[in-house]
Amino acid sequence: MPAKASASVRLDNVRLLLGKTRFHFDCEFRSAAITAVVGPSGAGKSTLLNLVSGFERPDSGVVQIGGTDVTRLAPAERPISLVFQDNNLFSHLDLFTNIGLGIHPALRLQPADRMAISQALERVGLAGYERRLPGSLSGGERQRVAFARALVRRRPVLLLDEPFAALDPGLRSSMVELLAALHEETGATVLLVTHDPRDLERLASRVVFIDAGSVLVDAPTAAFLARFDLPPVRAFLGVAPSGEPSP
Repeated sequence: MPAKASASVRLDNVRLLLGKTRFHFDCEFRSAAITAVVGPSGAGKSTLLNLVSGFERPDSGVVQIGGTDVTRLAPAERPISLVFQDNNLFSHLDLFTNIGLGIHPALRLQPADRMAISQALERVGLAGYERRLPGSLSGGERQRVAFARALVRRRPVLLLDEPFAALDPGLRSSMVELLAALHEETGATVLLVTHDPRDLERLASRVVFIDAGSVLVDAPTAAFLARFDLPPVRAFLGVAPSGEPSP
C-alpha cells in the first residue's frame, strides 16, 4: 500500500493569455482534500489543471506545489499524477507496461515495483490483467487502469479532468466509489474537474467555481451548493432563482 502523501497547490496571481482569452487564477487547493473544479464550458477548468501540471506556463505569477515554486518545471518534474477522460493508455502495450511507465519511463523496475503494479491492478478490480491489451477492455476497465497507474506513481497531487464523463451511470457510480476509496488510502491532494453536480456531494469537501477565466467562488461544498444568488452557479446546479430545481 502506498504511503500517504499530499501537498497543497497554490496559484499565486497567475495570469495567462491564450488567443484572445485571458485567465487569472489566485487560489489555493488544500493538502489532502478533494476539491471539485467546476464551471461552464470554456471557463478555464482544464487550463487551470494545465497550469498546475506544467502543460501551460503562465505569463506571470507563481505556481507552487507543497510550498515549492514549480512554475518553470516540466510536467515530468512536478510531483503530480494525471487521469484524463481518455485515460491515455498505449494501445500496443499491455497493462503491466502501461502502468510500469508511470513508475519509470525506461521501465527500470525493481521487484517491489512489479509487485506494486499487480497490487494496484488488484486494488482496482483487475487482478490478473497484467498481459491484457487496452483494446480488449471496456471503457470502465481502461479508466480503472489509469487509476492504477496513478496509484503506483505515489505522487502527492492527483489531477483528474472529467475522468467519468464517457462512462454510463453504473460505471460512473463505481468509479466515483473507487476514487473515494483510493483517496482515503493515499491521502493525495485531488483536483477533480467535473460537469456533474452530483460529484460535489459524493466526493468533494470544497468547490472552486471558474467563470470567464477566473475563480468566482471558492467555498466548502455545502456553502457552494447554497449560492443561489449567483446566476452562473444556479445554471450549473440546474436551479431556479428561488432555489428550486429548474423545470
